[in-house]
Amino acid sequence: MPQIRKILVANRGEIALRIMRTAREMGIATVAVFSEADRTSPHVRYADEAVCIGAAPSSESYLNIDKILKVCADLGVDAIHPGYGFLSENAAFAKKVKEAGLIFIGPSPESIEVMGSKLAAKQAASKYNIPMVPGTPDAIDDRDEAKRIANNIGYPILIKASAGGGGKGMRVVENEAEFDEQMDRAVSEAQSAFGDGSVFIEKYITSPKHIEIQVLGDHHGNIIHLFERECSIQRRHQKVVEEAPSISITPEIREEMGRSAVDVARSCNYYGAGTVEFIMDENRNFYFLEMNTRLQVEHPVTEMITGVDLVKEMIRIAEGQPLAIAQEDLQIRGHAVEIRVYAEDAANHFLPDIGTLHTYVKPDGNGVRVDDGFEQGMEIPIYYDPMIAKLITYGDDRETAIRKMVRAIDEYHISGVQTTLPFCRFVMLHEAFVNGSFDTNFVGRHFDPDVLSTKTDSEVAGLAALISVLMKDTSPESKPVQNEEVYANASKWKARRFAAH
Repeated sequence: MPQIRKILVANRGEIALRIMRTAREMGIATVAVFSEADRTSPHVRYADEAVCIGAAPSSESYLNIDKILKVCADLGVDAIHPGYGFLSENAAFAKKVKEAGLIFIGPSPESIEVMGSKLAAKQAASKYNIPMVPGTPDAIDDRDEAKRIANNIGYPILIKASAGGGGKGMRVVENEAEFDEQMDRAVSEAQSAFGDGSVFIEKYITSPKHIEIQVLGDHHGNIIHLFERECSIQRRHQKVVEEAPSISITPEIREEMGRSAVDVARSCNYYGAGTVEFIMDENRNFYFLEMNTRLQVEHPVTEMITGVDLVKEMIRIAEGQPLAIAQEDLQIRGHAVEIRVYAEDAANHFLPDIGTLHTYVKPDGNGVRVDDGFEQGMEIPIYYDPMIAKLITYGDDRETAIRKMVRAIDEYHISGVQTTLPFCRFVMLHEAFVNGSFDTNFVGRHFDPDVLSTKTDSEVAGLAALISVLMKDTSPESKPVQNEEVYANASKWKARRFAAH
């Protein structure tokens, strides 16, 4: 079996740092590649070696395959870890890495290609009787036939790009009168975003939960799942809050969903770390959505509840080693919550913000983890995803993890750009989140930008519910007083703490 001695991380920011830290623990040297915009980034300093590969635009740097492979040849690199985003799900890149005699720390090019097409993925998974959302098995361009199918399925329906992701090329159609306009938009967006205008039709699940299962597979045919993550708090079809395990599913559904996820991975001979995504309707029927053939942004919550270092397992698998753990070895311990700290203005339709981090003070303490790639004084570049950090909290139970998250958000101080921290605090204290009744429509149904400057009834109800559980307080008369004290104390403490910054 090959032994990896030096890894090039073909990525930037927090995920590059996260991979490098595990590599260092394993005694493996690391190489950072960076653009001109990231010259002063922490991941560049952390790596054993670092090479600038181009100008700020990702097309001239992080997406330049030839430059990345040249750095590998020049520095004697054994393997490449792609992280997430950029080239992580590019089958052509994975193939070129192998052709260059390097190890790709991820799945095979064939697996990436199959699961990169939603239609091909469904066709592969269908061999294992995986539950599917009613819809077309193939891409469709005949308008009349498409309308006939939509009528048979029943409106509302969803037109989706076959090669899509991140909500691009996705349109909800409420009735036949809207069909042509939404079809044109979906095809245009798909062509623009992915260079592939093919679309298909699915029944639109109106109030879904978005639940995903982490899987690991090795080169010896062993595949396991590491339970689920709840990812239903989203904006623009992209996740903002994740947690593990999900409050929404029973142990029986967990077992069934885990088995389905393993079968999806088996359908494409998968190895490495991957995530199988499902949607679940209000009756707890779940359906296969897609598979992400890479490490997910939200992987830390799985690590927290299982104790498994997913990056370490990815490296071991890439070396040809069998999985170090079996399904029966795994159990859920405690609860973890993650929020994505984006440089976005939630009060202005979550529009990205750019600027300098004049103040950047991270929270810490028991059960708090921050994965980030920025420091005070750095600029948020316009060229890349606006995520600043991931804030993760862990507790013995869900209520404790949420309380820790509220505390950590209050300790996290960022100035110079608008962030999603106030929105995430709003989520943590909202009654629908606390009691688990939320779904992917949370933002549209519950979020009013004006509430970020004031306490709301739902915040008070949510915090009251948490306090009631944690303090075992059943006295209704005392709850408003406790809430006011919590808010007042947080406000005074924060004002004193940051007066010096």
